[in-house]
Amino acid sequence: MSTEEQAAIARVRALGVLHAAAIGVRLVVRAHHGDGAQDALGDLVARTPDTVTIATRRGPVEVRLDDVVAAKPVPPPPPPRAPRR
Repeated sequence: MSTEEQAAIARVRALGVLHAAAIGVRLVVRAHHGDGAQDALGDLVARTPDTVTIATRRGPVEVRLDDVVAAKPVPPPPPPRAPRR
C-alpha cells in the first residue's frame, strides 16, 4: 500500500470520527493547510457541512473538513496538580 493510499484511508477514518462525534466530545484534529499542519485539541462545540469548531485552551478553532488529515477522541485532561509547598 502506498503512502498516498494510507493517507487517504486515515483521512476517511478521521472524517468518520468527526461525523460520528457528539457535540462536547474531546478530540484532537490535525489539519494541513498551506505549508504546515495545525493540531486542535479540545471539545467539539460546533459542526457544519464544511467545518468543525474545537474549543481549545486558547479559544475556539474552526477547522475546514477539506484540510483534515487525522482526528481521534482523547481522554479528559488530568486534574490540576496540587501547589508545591
